[in-house]
Amino acid sequence: MRYPVFVGFDSREVAAYDVCVHSMRGHAGPAQPVVAVREAQLRATGLYSRPHERRDGRLWDTLSAAPMSTEFALTRFLVPVLCAAEWAVFCDCDFLWRADVRELLALADSRYAVMVVKHDYAPAEGLKMDGQIQLAYPRKNWSSLVLWNCRHPAHAPLPELVNRWPGRRLHGFEWLNDALIGALPEAWNWLEGHSSAQLDPKAVHFTRGTPDLPGYENVPFAAEWRSARAEASQLAMADTVAAS
Repeated sequence: MRYPVFVGFDSREVAAYDVCVHSMRGHAGPAQPVVAVREAQLRATGLYSRPHERRDGRLWDTLSAAPMSTEFALTRFLVPVLCAAEWAVFCDCDFLWRADVRELLALADSRYAVMVVKHDYAPAEGLKMDGQIQLAYPRKNWSSLVLWNCRHPAHAPLPELVNRWPGRRLHGFEWLNDALIGALPEAWNWLEGHSSAQLDPKAVHFTRGTPDLPGYENVPFAAEWRSARAEASQLAMADTVAAS
């Protein structure tokens, strides 16, 4: 059985999403199920109802009294509700996959409710990506790649908590006992600008900014990202021509 991968979708990061999906299927095959986590769709279904607004061009989460750098900042925690399968993967859209996601799913351990790379990542607060605010909080980037045990009973409160809790508590997996949070090898969530160059990444996470943004054109693995973007664009054009 192929378990699904849920990828955060942000309307400002369509190229990043396309690279993420293309690079993933390049290793796992075109049959790999991928689900875009779209905030507007989740609002339309009523699953996601927490209030937010725009301040100075940025999304602002009123419950957290803090900015959100992406549209899927908190919708990611609805994956166990959205997934009918036992296991699923969630990743941010700014990932470049360099290995088969089925290798990651093979690490699934039913003792845990979630499995994550337990980064000790504490960047200086400032700006990242396209001018988004870089916030520091405990367990930062743990939630950027999650192997979800979707049927675990500990996730039962999530639909309510996603619409009520401050974001930092969700990103800290505070609804779980720590013993239910399993560890994954760092190669599956290799943070550009943080992770060791001695590691051979299975998935590169351009958490500071993808290589199409000013200042990140020459970061490690930027050339691979651009190559994947070109391939994804060519395939999209071919599909358009075939459909016309």
